[in-house]
Amino acid sequence: MSQLQPAYSHSHTTNGIKVSVITEYQAEFSNVMQAHFVFAYKISIENNSPYTVQLLHRHWYIHDIDTLPREVEGEGVVGKKPILEAGESYQYVSSCHLRGGIGKMKGFYTMEKTVDGKTFEVIIPEFVMIVPSLYN
Repeated sequence: MSQLQPAYSHSHTTNGIKVSVITEYQAEFSNVMQAHFVFAYKISIENNSPYTVQLLHRHWYIHDIDTLPREVEGEGVVGKKPILEAGESYQYVSSCHLRGGIGKMKGFYTMEKTVDGKTFEVIIPEFVMIVPSLYN
């Protein structure tokens, strides 16, 4: 995968946990004739709180210009449930496919403070995905 370019960069902080997103259209994995558009997104999670936290669950809302909105949820991210001590960060790259060339995603992570087991939601900021040729 190529280096993600910060054409679209969004971030949001919830309870000291900062989530930043960078997206990139993946032309080499897309097929315009079959209405299959692939976008990569890189997530950076920074723990700026005084607590150690663990990411337990993800919940995504995906809006595609050519289909009905959909939701995706599951445990962890890319097969992991990272633990972040105060001051630590975690990054991962994943992807989303759209039938139209325009869409957006947003969501939240469910995290747990390891000190007391209390869970809380951390907002994943909304970000857009647009095939570059549609800018013209």
